[in-house]
Amino acid sequence: MPQKKLVLLLNANQEYIRHLQEEDVKKYAPEINRLFEAVTDTYMPLLWMFEKLEEDMIPFRIQMVLPSVLCTLLEDTVVQAQYVEWLTRAELFCTKEVKRVSKNKKVQDLAQKRLEHIQKCRADFTERYGMRLVPQFAEHQKNGSLEIMATTGTSLFMPFYKEMKEILSAQVETGLLAYKHFFGEIPDGFWLPDLGYAEGVESIVRAYGINYTVLDPRSTMLAKELPEDGIFYPCRFYNSLAAFTAKKIADKVLFDEDDGYAVNPVYRNENRDAAFDLPAKDIVPFIDNGTSRYASGCKYFNKSDDSQDDYSVIPENESEIYNPEEALVQVQKDAEDFITRINKELDAASKVAVNTDFVSETVVINLDDLRHNWSEGISWIDSLFRMADKADFEFTSCRYLLKNQYNLQKITPYYASNLGAGYGENLLSNKNSWMMRYVMKASERMVDLADRFPTDTGLKARLLDLAAKELMIAQDSGWAKMLDEDISPEYVKKVFTESIHAFTMVFDSLGSNTVSTEWLTNLEAEHPLFPWMNYRIFSKKQ
Repeated sequence: MPQKKLVLLLNANQEYIRHLQEEDVKKYAPEINRLFEAVTDTYMPLLWMFEKLEEDMIPFRIQMVLPSVLCTLLEDTVVQAQYVEWLTRAELFCTKEVKRVSKNKKVQDLAQKRLEHIQKCRADFTERYGMRLVPQFAEHQKNGSLEIMATTGTSLFMPFYKEMKEILSAQVETGLLAYKHFFGEIPDGFWLPDLGYAEGVESIVRAYGINYTVLDPRSTMLAKELPEDGIFYPCRFYNSLAAFTAKKIADKVLFDEDDGYAVNPVYRNENRDAAFDLPAKDIVPFIDNGTSRYASGCKYFNKSDDSQDDYSVIPENESEIYNPEEALVQVQKDAEDFITRINKELDAASKVAVNTDFVSETVVINLDDLRHNWSEGISWIDSLFRMADKADFEFTSCRYLLKNQYNLQKITPYYASNLGAGYGENLLSNKNSWMMRYVMKASERMVDLADRFPTDTGLKARLLDLAAKELMIAQDSGWAKMLDEDISPEYVKKVFTESIHAFTMVFDSLGSNTVSTEWLTNLEAEHPLFPWMNYRIFSKKQ
């Protein structure tokens, strides 16, 4: 009977959003808040979960994707200082909220809990962690409880560039250099952004010594050779890069609009926040007057009534007030239900497995989805490990399942992604398709520049390195996704246009042999992304 394994893979996303000038920090506060909210409600709670499990001597193994851009921002001293200032403003707002809602004891308790959460974030971030979260995750990888996968420099949708091997190589190499810089080792696994695969991608990834990747189920199940064990056992490409298949269970079981765990009425309503509901004058200084609003975390409603016509600032009925204790009870039930589901699926798979030593599932959970739809999600993950005695399977990570890598079945996977209907078509919608012609032209020009100036140093090399960084920022598929979902569309257009413009300025400057050193120095200061960048990684490959 084959052993049964489960890989929980948490995927983090982050666009390169960084501003130096005070007026820009205020103007683009909602966009900057995307990172600060993630740190406060996702990354630090995850670290606390890891620490508590270790303290309680509960063994666990989990897998994560921490992209290069995210790690770069977390290690940026400017961003760190801005986050501390953000926490200060959040603490002031929460303190005001505790007083404002004092007439309702249950609501006041929720405001007090949020205040204490912010205070703990501030204390741990500044004192315990020295304002550096990345080394904390690296430490958990060293002790074997966490495996962190590498990925591209920015979130490049690789199928769009399958004919441009230099672009793919440059993105992969940048991601691996970033990984070595932040985590001090060479990764076994490589995450294809958005699980985007097209024929030829495996050659680039494998050339850098990577052992495995993860594919969308369509890539595996529509392969030219039908996988004998479906998605429950890894396969390999013809160059022996191993491939695990992501299980889509998280999308349905966790977030289904009708019966997913996250929609249970007892859970916190993430769409109702005091910073959304209060008059503008009452949310200063957390959010400045005239600035678009964003969440404060002071959320008092449960999901029992998500009416868009309800404009009350705090719940008017007792039944609408969020109850953390009831939510925790439901978390335990949902964790137990999930374990039961996985037990059944792996039991069924083990009965039909063909000469395998194990059957496994790789469950991918997008941390953005968790944060925006289910604030109790991290408690649910914690409960899974604490209920491991009820599981008829072992929690693990992919690197521990590769002992038999060169004997895996060979397949030729199909083009697919976990975006849109499965093929990334939402990255070329009528809202964002205009971006592609600019970024493709810039990509072609970058390869040409790397070949035209192979040995240049000094000012020209600085220009070319800047061009490489600006191109990678523009190539990030996160911008296209934000446009498609109408998230900060004006801001996205501004950032993308500025990166393309900066790249074009470099291209024209090299052509005319003139450059403004002041402009170059200012932009280098604004975008200190990938300080190890060497534009020659875009050179044509033989």
